[in-house]
Amino acid sequence: MTLMLGIALAFACALATNIGFLFKHRGACQAPAVDMRHPVRTARRLFSCPLFALGMLIATGAWIFHVAAMSVAPLSVVQSVLAGGVVMLAVIAERTFGLGIARRQWAGIALTAVGLMLLGLSLPAVHGAHSRFSVGGMVGFEAALIIAGGLLIVGPRLGAPAEHHGFMLGAAAGILFGVSDVAIKAISGTVGAHGAVGLLSPWSGVAVGASVAAFYTSAKALQDGDAVPVIAITGTAANVLGIVGGIVVFGDPLSGHPVALVAECLAFVLVLVAAWLTPAPVRVGESRGLLSAF
Repeated sequence: MTLMLGIALAFACALATNIGFLFKHRGACQAPAVDMRHPVRTARRLFSCPLFALGMLIATGAWIFHVAAMSVAPLSVVQSVLAGGVVMLAVIAERTFGLGIARRQWAGIALTAVGLMLLGLSLPAVHGAHSRFSVGGMVGFEAALIIAGGLLIVGPRLGAPAEHHGFMLGAAAGILFGVSDVAIKAISGTVGAHGAVGLLSPWSGVAVGASVAAFYTSAKALQDGDAVPVIAITGTAANVLGIVGGIVVFGDPLSGHPVALVAECLAFVLVLVAAWLTPAPVRVGESRGLLSAF
């Protein structure tokens, strides 16, 4: 019963997350450019756009569903359910928001959904919230993600293609959301063991800091990139890292059956191929213009 409640909460989170992201995209595109050097002014300008504010309100509801789901079900199970949200995103974006989705992007979205759902189905069942963790493993995992997210944010300065910076920022935002998710899962364990005192855990600071950084990075990604690819990679990165975090940090088991283990490896390959397919193709003229401007 507890596991089914976690799955239901995760499904509600997936739906609300994608609707909120699409509203935030509309609002972010109407707001002045995000300037991370002036966070207060940037936040005030973003929230002055009604559509962005509405998107954030919906996203807050999705976050509440997410925290509730993680408190009653294993992290890998919750993130696997959220994988279905990628398909919801495409349908809602095209049918309700009128956003065009290329055939290549549909293929990327489909591969993402198949890969993540295959991963979720092939993982062995675990019972309970499963929130015990190794401090050393937690520190190493979170530090590696923060470094990876930072490298994606400064990608063009390191020689990465400038025309795909919006997509890279979306990936960075997803990584930072993943940092926050893993930290929140750890907090749920400390609160379960020590009550409200568990909120004083250092992981609370990690969760808040990563969430704030992800907020600004995501807003900039929505301004600089196409809506569906950016939102898809943000959600996919957070989902994959949630599943990996469940395995690496919290000890969610991998399958011991050879066929299931092959399916899990194939799932990760599908997600990587999907990440390559999902960015919108850039025309030669557009690419040159962007590069020369950069």
